[in-house]
Amino acid sequence: KDGIRERLVESKGKYAVNDTAITFTKEELVSEMENFPERFSPNVIARPLYQEVILPNLCYIGGGGEIAYWLELKASFDAMQVTFPILLVRNSALIITEKQADKLERMNISKSDVFLSQNSLINKKIREISNIDIDFAPQKKLLEEQFKEMYALAEKTDKSFLGAVKAQEVKQKKGLDALEKRLLQAQKRKLKDHVVRMTELQNDIFPNQSLQERQLNFSEFYLAYGEALLPMLFKALEPLNLNFTVITQK
Repeated sequence: KDGIRERLVESKGKYAVNDTAITFTKEELVSEMENFPERFSPNVIARPLYQEVILPNLCYIGGGGEIAYWLELKASFDAMQVTFPILLVRNSALIITEKQADKLERMNISKSDVFLSQNSLINKKIREISNIDIDFAPQKKLLEEQFKEMYALAEKTDKSFLGAVKAQEVKQKKGLDALEKRLLQAQKRKLKDHVVRMTELQNDIFPNQSLQERQLNFSEFYLAYGEALLPMLFKALEPLNLNFTVITQK
């Protein structure tokens, strides 16, 4: 109203318009809403419910984050007996340039690898290219087998020792985990150049470690591909295919 767009804040039965001197009793607020509905808008939590009441949809199409948000509101729709729309995840795409594709191939990084968190990607590739085995899973399995015998011995003698046996098992597993991490860090330092190149490449494909669509403007791709961009997207994207699409120019 009159250039004001502020939250309504309830306190002790009174309703105030935030950062103004305007207040209402509950009865006054109901009257204001009935007489001037155009002055009111629901907040972000109630907006999907509101929009489905005034303009119902058969299907709501949104990105992954939007769909996750809508799924949190199902109970609200049920409580208000409003039909909950079908939810459909829209297409999402990642464009990998020819230069980036060449680098991925040379570094033996698959398209699925590039979606890993940066730390997971580095750890996986370091293990693959390292000349020593930095996976203590066999040692941990052997340790578990040895402790099985100790558990059985404690059961037969004094069950109060079971806690002590468990504590010792946890301690030794943590020790193996710590050794594994130290070896991995040592290999990362040794293969620093490879780590740097992997990190730079992933950051190039996922700016700020986020999806291209959240960071880059459409014009950047249009500048690179020109009029070929839209036909390329039309050909690659299928509206009802819920997989994440990777478009590689090579």
